[in-house]
Amino acid sequence: MAQDTPKPATAKPRSTKPRTAKAAASAAPTAGVEEARSRFTAAVEEAKAGAAALTGEAKARAATLTDTAKTRAAAYAGDARAKGEDWAGEARSKAAELAVEGKAKAGEALVGLSRVVEENAPVIDEKLGQKYGDYARNASRSLQTTAEKLNAKSVEELGEDAREFVRQNPGKSLGIAVVAGYLLSRLFRR
Repeated sequence: MAQDTPKPATAKPRSTKPRTAKAAASAAPTAGVEEARSRFTAAVEEAKAGAAALTGEAKARAATLTDTAKTRAAAYAGDARAKGEDWAGEARSKAAELAVEGKAKAGEALVGLSRVVEENAPVIDEKLGQKYGDYARNASRSLQTTAEKLNAKSVEELGEDAREFVRQNPGKSLGIAVVAGYLLSRLFRR
């Protein structure tokens, strides 16, 4: 029988791993970490380049859209301005026509009122006396003269006369406007 004899102790191979944390920190990075860093850096640089390209493309598109919008806005503004000028011209001509018609009707109304007063002057003479009949005849002549002046002047001349009257008599103008407004409101209320 053979006895078991102890085997001589063999030495264990030393590990290449550092034994402490300080030693691990000071050790050089492994090849895998270095490769990961280089790939990450490349990805970041690629993302920056892509973002710069997208920014440039966005600025170019924005400039194109802005130019298109300005061009269309200018075209629409020109069209709108032309239509507005057309409508304003139509409104001016229509207002001028209405003013001429109004002037003619006012002249006719003054002539008609003058005739009515003249025809009623003898009745006033009989009922109130000769003095009041003369007042009626003077009023009739005054209405007739005013109608003739109104018919002789153009609408523009009448407008200028009205402006001049307002400049010279602002108090009277205000009073006339108040009375006319009151009468118109009473007329349209009914």
